[in-house]
Amino acid sequence: SAETHWLDESQQRSWRALVVGWTLLQDRLDDDLRQAHQVSLTEYEILVRLSEAEGRRLRMAHLADSLAHSRSRVTHTVTRMEKAGLVERCETPDDGRGVLAMLTDQGFALLEQAAHTHVTGVREHLVDLASDEDFAALGRVMNATADHLVGAHPAMDIRN
Repeated sequence: SAETHWLDESQQRSWRALVVGWTLLQDRLDDDLRQAHQVSLTEYEILVRLSEAEGRRLRMAHLADSLAHSRSRVTHTVTRMEKAGLVERCETPDDGRGVLAMLTDQGFALLEQAAHTHVTGVREHLVDLASDEDFAALGRVMNATADHLVGAHPAMDIRN
């Protein structure tokens, strides 16, 4: 059996700070969006991904991968969003096998309103608290982490 390579005291403090800070940040950003726009952070991220895609539409599988969420979780969330008129689902026109999620005009209008709330929160609670160098370092560490984990699961494609 392999021996555990324990974190030293400094690494343990940094790890716990990351876990607690990330949890609190996600909760705060989610609360801000829910209170101001009646949309969750996950729903907001779906709106963003669709708005950035060609034709404002993505295959459901690709949408799930881009969010690093399970396909069933994204399916349930998109179902709620579809009932609210924010997205529509349709068959893939080229092969008929896949399902596309498409951003509606109503969904895009909500995204335009919610973007200010979200970006303001990201700045206030993260970006503006760090130096440019520290924030860039955080980005590099998270990219390395994502690359490593995606490499371990090649079926996942979160980069596109």
